[in-house]
Amino acid sequence: MVARTTDGEAASKAVAGQAIGRVLGTQSATPLSFWVGLEPGQVVQLDEVVATRRELPDGGSVLIAGVVTDIQARHEGAAYDSDVFLIADGVLPAAVVEAAEVTVTRVDPEMYVPPLPGTVAYRAGDEDRELALYFDVMQRRIPVGLGRDGEPIHLNLDFLDGTRGAHVSISGVSGVATKTSFATFLLYSIFNSGALGAEAANTKALIFSVKGEDLLFIDHANNRLDERARAAYAKLGLPAGPFGSVHVFAPPRPGDPNGVPNVSSRTQGVGPFYWTLTEFCREELLRYVFADTEDERAQYTLLIGQVAARLRRDAQEAEDGGAVRIRKPDGGLGTVCRTYKDLVDLIETELTDEDTRAEWAGGGLVGIGTINAFLRRLRSSVRPLETIVRGDLPPRKDRSITTSDAQVTIVDLHNLPERAQRFVVGVVLRGEFGRKESTGSARPLLFVVLDELNKYAPREGGSPIKEILLDVAERGRSLGVILIGAQQTASEVERRIVANCAVRVAGRLDAAEASRAEYGWLPPAARARATIARPGTMFVGQPEIPVPLAVEFPFPAWATRPAESDSSFQGAAPAAGAEGAADPFAGLDDDDEVPF
Repeated sequence: MVARTTDGEAASKAVAGQAIGRVLGTQSATPLSFWVGLEPGQVVQLDEVVATRRELPDGGSVLIAGVVTDIQARHEGAAYDSDVFLIADGVLPAAVVEAAEVTVTRVDPEMYVPPLPGTVAYRAGDEDRELALYFDVMQRRIPVGLGRDGEPIHLNLDFLDGTRGAHVSISGVSGVATKTSFATFLLYSIFNSGALGAEAANTKALIFSVKGEDLLFIDHANNRLDERARAAYAKLGLPAGPFGSVHVFAPPRPGDPNGVPNVSSRTQGVGPFYWTLTEFCREELLRYVFADTEDERAQYTLLIGQVAARLRRDAQEAEDGGAVRIRKPDGGLGTVCRTYKDLVDLIETELTDEDTRAEWAGGGLVGIGTINAFLRRLRSSVRPLETIVRGDLPPRKDRSITTSDAQVTIVDLHNLPERAQRFVVGVVLRGEFGRKESTGSARPLLFVVLDELNKYAPREGGSPIKEILLDVAERGRSLGVILIGAQQTASEVERRIVANCAVRVAGRLDAAEASRAEYGWLPPAARARATIARPGTMFVGQPEIPVPLAVEFPFPAWATRPAESDSSFQGAAPAAGAEGAADPFAGLDDDDEVPF
């Protein structure tokens, strides 16, 4: 049996928090972990913050605080498994004993001594909880959700904005882990928590949307937000509302002569994006046509640079719409290309013509087999890219993707083939990273949210996009470019990118994936829990706190689909509190990524 605390002891500890039991003597207590036997009637759960004090001979004391990482309940006095029935019938004397393992997160003052067996342990009160989780030393902190005790969990902005670290890696099973929802909530918290101060007004976010049109309505209030969610936002010190400044870009509709954006649920505030053939040639964007991961030993990759350089040198704008004319080697006027297919046909003609092959292929060092390999891949790019590389649309100034027009810029990619998505991500990231390099300043910050990171920066092979993402991961901190990457499997992402992420987050994980070395930052109990975590529960690891913390972030205060937006959109749901709107998850599909 666990000895009860005396009334005096319990009263003295109640000043700091509720007494729950005593440090066990049957398990070794160390400065890094200890076990607590729970008082009868007391219940603790994983991730609660528990503290105790070690009295010193000089009259001082040391606070030893940590997080509950394991709980065990057993019959004390039973010898065999079948004894449980005898004990239940009252035949054998035994008692139910519960014990909780506490992994130490903070020792204050920093004197690493173990707690003594029999010492009273208690739930950490406000002050001790702040100390245990290092919130007291976070000069700039942003809320990322509520802990298991219902109190806010914070993230140190210094490890996010490049001051002492940067970048976020979010992993989890697709459709269940709510990776995109957490990423957008993190942005919302950064913009609205006040931690950035006056910088928040100029801080930008660039979001690549690849899963339907769910992110096209984040500037509209969510009409399914209930009082529980509003209370959670209030607890976190955040307003419950939509993003204030949003600009949406979408690709043109195939075959549309005016470049109307290819979106169906939103008709206002959406601009088309595409690149003219002139830009394609002058900016050497051909490299990003071959953005699939390839063996670096492949010979045709040498030809890409040769052809791109030739296009840049000989390209002349032929018309206002972006059509291009490629000069002939003798200086004569060449053929006008008005579509991407026209340009591909011209390149194929020049590379297969014996008279011009040497000029385009860089001499006679490139064999016909290499040229054919290059042309096969180039021809296969016509269908994916012909809607976003154009020379046949009326000139317009608002077609270029830029982050200068709004605080949050969303690039909708879901209607594009995968190859076109790679092209867009690579070209846009190159442009934004180059712009930040040219300014030479880390401020204002630019947060880049990229889902399916393992597709753009896989562990094996190389590609132009992977090179840019590595640059962002390794040098972005000094330039104020912060990557928030999400992926189903962190084990398939380039190691150097994951290693440069100061903040790591995991939602629901596949059991096989959770056993990989990339999740070594999760203790065994947290790994096991991650395989059964419900939507909206995330495990957040940050450098200052030795163990990851389980958090639950509230239901989005912004619309995540047309039905959650206001009545100006077709299919909008009734407002919160109206008939049929009681369940905030009503009408969501099993495959949807749903925040808690």
